[in-house]
Amino acid sequence: MAVYEILKNTELFRGIKEDALSALLGCLGAKAVRYGKNGTVLPAGEALSAFGIVLSGLVQVVQEDYFGNRDILSVFGPGEIFGESFAFAETKELPVSAVAVSESEILFLDCRRIETPCANACAFHALLIRNLMNILARKNVALTRKIGFTSRRTTREKLLAYLSAEARKAGKSSFAIPFSRQELADYLSVDRSAMSAELSKMRREGILSFWKNEFTLL
Repeated sequence: MAVYEILKNTELFRGIKEDALSALLGCLGAKAVRYGKNGTVLPAGEALSAFGIVLSGLVQVVQEDYFGNRDILSVFGPGEIFGESFAFAETKELPVSAVAVSESEILFLDCRRIETPCANACAFHALLIRNLMNILARKNVALTRKIGFTSRRTTREKLLAYLSAEARKAGKSSFAIPFSRQELADYLSVDRSAMSAELSKMRREGILSFWKNEFTLL
């Protein structure tokens, strides 16, 4: 029942009645899998035919180069979906990995069942597709937003662009971010030591204050 409480409030299933959700999940080949902290949810290099919905925990999508340098592309929490673009594109080798930041439970849906639904899913198929298109559009906006951060010239400019956007999203000057220091450096594609030094410098200058992952713009 807890699964249905999460899913009925997700954007993917918006407008679909709760009493129809169980049958619909069966039509979509839904399968729930649990992962431990730092567990690999989607390994790079493999083909993908299903995408995930986070039921609990937190998942990061990351990309590593030949030398082991890591770039965090996005973070997903309960109710959010990931991997759908690669699944529907029938990508032969996944260029990224998905990793559980904490103990997590993921519900996987077969994208081929969405493309060719059975009779039980037909009543909700058009709505499901429309919801999925809205999600993809929002992710494109988020990707453009990240490019806006990482394209800044200096570490300070990247930090201020990101933190300003987070403050606007929170609607207040004090907010928490979903990253540790190393994760924030990976997300913004900057050196961690240089980033930490810049944060300390901005704190001394009275631009911001912070404690762990909690920030206040002054």
